[in-house]
Amino acid sequence: MLYLVATPIGNLADITLRALDTLRAVDIIASEDTRKTGMLLAHYDIKKPLMSFHEYNERRAGERIMTLLEAGQNVALVTDAGTPAISDPGFTLVREAIARGLEMTMIPGPAALIMAVALSGLPTHSFTFRGFPPRKSGQRRRFLAIDRDAPHTLIFYESPYRLAAFLTDALAVYGDRRAALANDLTKRFEAIQRGTLSELLRFVQTEKPRGEYALVIEGSGAHASVSEDESDGEDDDEEGDEE
Repeated sequence: MLYLVATPIGNLADITLRALDTLRAVDIIASEDTRKTGMLLAHYDIKKPLMSFHEYNERRAGERIMTLLEAGQNVALVTDAGTPAISDPGFTLVREAIARGLEMTMIPGPAALIMAVALSGLPTHSFTFRGFPPRKSGQRRRFLAIDRDAPHTLIFYESPYRLAAFLTDALAVYGDRRAALANDLTKRFEAIQRGTLSELLRFVQTEKPRGEYALVIEGSGAHASVSEDESDGEDDDEEGDEE
């Protein structure tokens, strides 16, 4: 069976008991970065064979994993941090396993996007995860413009090297919306910056960004939609009382 195993996004204590049991039980662990996974396994005294599975060898390594699964082996897939297949390798492996009728399951756990949106203070009843945007400004602006009129909260991942450029383009495309910037989540220096896009841009221009970031941006008309939802709920309560 193929197991997609979520691993900590920073704090090693955030791994689940089920994830540890699974990593101890499988025959082999496929890892995006065997060095990082090796440190996690050593921390929990888990000794298992490791193989590389990353974006540059997905096809070749994926075929080897399919061969192992078809031979009755149990394989765990992990990434550098967080949930496999979410802005990390894994999607192609899942698709191929489905096509071949192979069994699979997932051991859920940490995901930076969920933590970021929950701590952002922005609406969480409906959100869209957009992952990493294109690197070039023109392509990035077209990518952002797809969701210009979307009412949902938007979540992006970005590198510290492109963070200021991303915020500049987001401000140009969306206007000065409310947003939150999260980094080092679950780690010692975890930080959440909240404000408008222009305020966050000024912040990253004065502070040197480090680590990968999750950026949460309010949807179009978010203020109006929240107030309308609240008033609708109050009306429903009043009608219920009359009955």
